[in-house]
Amino acid sequence: MNLAIETDTLHSTSTATDTLSYAVADCELGMVLVARSVKGVCAVLLGDNAEELTADLADRFPQSTLIASAAAVKDDVAKVLGYIAEPSAGLHLTLDLRGTPFQRRVWEKLKTITVGKTVSYAELGKSISPLTNPRAVASACAANPIALAIPCHRVVRMDGELAGYRWGIERKRELIRKEAMA
Repeated sequence: MNLAIETDTLHSTSTATDTLSYAVADCELGMVLVARSVKGVCAVLLGDNAEELTADLADRFPQSTLIASAAAVKDDVAKVLGYIAEPSAGLHLTLDLRGTPFQRRVWEKLKTITVGKTVSYAELGKSISPLTNPRAVASACAANPIALAIPCHRVVRMDGELAGYRWGIERKRELIRKEAMA
């Protein structure tokens, strides 16, 4: 009987609802959505309209309760907007990284790339492990829900050309340009 109670307690704990507060703001890159859990920022999404960004957030976090609350993410939004305007200041947010162990390793490596620098998918992969496939690195970049704070825009092809970017190649080009000037 005690085992059944413990199992029920464990089950109810593991299915607890995750609540994310978010807000959408206009920025130089179009619009930005910033979402946070109690642990930290779990999404920074870029796009052209609030409805698409909110739908993207809901798709990425289907088990979460989403609450539009500009007050709850005010400081985070201000930091993101400040970074977009002036990348040299850096972007310092407490993050709630949600991904596979491999994705999180790639994302942590991305955070070490200096503002104004770029690396290739192959170089980034080799910095994780000599056997890491560049395509796996590209997939981890594409799965990144925290634009800017996890700077996947700083990863380019081996020849230095821009490769795809979840939020549009023109945004990637503009971010790299602004960071190079910083």
